[in-house]
Amino acid sequence: MESLTGKAAAVHSIECGEEAAKHFAFDKEYINLNHGSYGTHPIEVRTVHRKYQDRAEARPDTFVRYEFRTHLLDEARQAIADYVHAPVETCVLVPNASTGIDTVLRNMVFEPFDAVICFSTIYPAFMNTLEYLTERDEFSIYKITHVLPLSDDEICSDFERVLETIRMDGKRARLAIFDTISSLPAIRMPFERLTEICRANAILSCIDGAHGVGQLSLNLAKLDPDFFVSNCHKWLFTPRACAVLYVPIRNQHLIRSTIPTGFNFLKEERADQTNNFVANLAAVATSDDTPYLCIRAALEWRKRITWRDKSGEEAIIQYNNNLAREGGRLVAQMLGTEVMDNAECTLGDCAMTNVRLPVNTGGKLIRDLEHRINKTMNISYNIAVNAYAYEGKFWVRLSAQVYLEMKHFEAAGLALKQIFANHVVN
Repeated sequence: MESLTGKAAAVHSIECGEEAAKHFAFDKEYINLNHGSYGTHPIEVRTVHRKYQDRAEARPDTFVRYEFRTHLLDEARQAIADYVHAPVETCVLVPNASTGIDTVLRNMVFEPFDAVICFSTIYPAFMNTLEYLTERDEFSIYKITHVLPLSDDEICSDFERVLETIRMDGKRARLAIFDTISSLPAIRMPFERLTEICRANAILSCIDGAHGVGQLSLNLAKLDPDFFVSNCHKWLFTPRACAVLYVPIRNQHLIRSTIPTGFNFLKEERADQTNNFVANLAAVATSDDTPYLCIRAALEWRKRITWRDKSGEEAIIQYNNNLAREGGRLVAQMLGTEVMDNAECTLGDCAMTNVRLPVNTGGKLIRDLEHRINKTMNISYNIAVNAYAYEGKFWVRLSAQVYLEMKHFEAAGLALKQIFANHVVN
């Protein structure tokens, strides 16, 4: 795999904030406080990506058959496996977290007495998948509905109460799906404890880590979930679309097919305990998979980041978490509202923050109001945010990142203040 170009670039450190911003291709007038939706990547990683795309177009057959499939993809898998501390034979690359989670869920064969557990903060697309699958298989969905913020203890207690309800209903808790960091609201879930509860109760744990890799320090060998999926194009700085799907060998027999079923599918009589897992996911269908090959370049770039006396992963995680907390607090103060968190401040222990907006939800116009806030901020103020309704109130999700500073959160606060003062969204 290509690494970053030039020896000098590999050793030159990059300080978070103004200096880091120079390494991204944003329009000078644009403030990206919505990194959590689409991510982005440094210019140096883009250069590596385009080199691979050029190689693919220069000699398509040579690249696909004798470079990508023979060794380049395996090198990329090794790079991400090392990063998340997992055996390489348990990690494959897929376009995005949605593809990974759907690959797991659609391969499951549920019985009428089975129950799947999820939280009300589940990513909507995955809720749709579960509801679709109930049309194919007879099983029950138990959704834990609670109003955030809650403590980690309360979240875990809610989970255990649902387990008891499932037992009393005479059903078997087969699988639980939960986030590392949920999307809307953006809160850090106690996923480590939930994984332990699943293991103690013989429940398959399926972790939606879409916002995990690159935002949290992860050790999958220690965490030992049954399934784990995370985007790399959001917080790790690879180009879109790139994600890792982790399935320990003990569960690879459950993954019979890719989506769509690919070239290396094994008929049942030929399948072993792994179902040809790695090879199966390596050749699904024709697509531009060159973003996978940028993982090493992204990791090398991350090593150059510094903040205060920190460097690399430690600098990135601490800078982003600190900026999200301080920036969220500033915007809430400017709007006269609040930041969503619990008393222990564990929900906000991530690179995104949720600030309440000075308006309540109303009637059938909720989606329209979300759209107007986001569009006005983006088009009129050149600031990308993610406004949303939650439990009768409006919130805005703001993402921190190494290319941002407090002045960008202040700009968002001023713009939001003007929007509501001018009754743009009323």
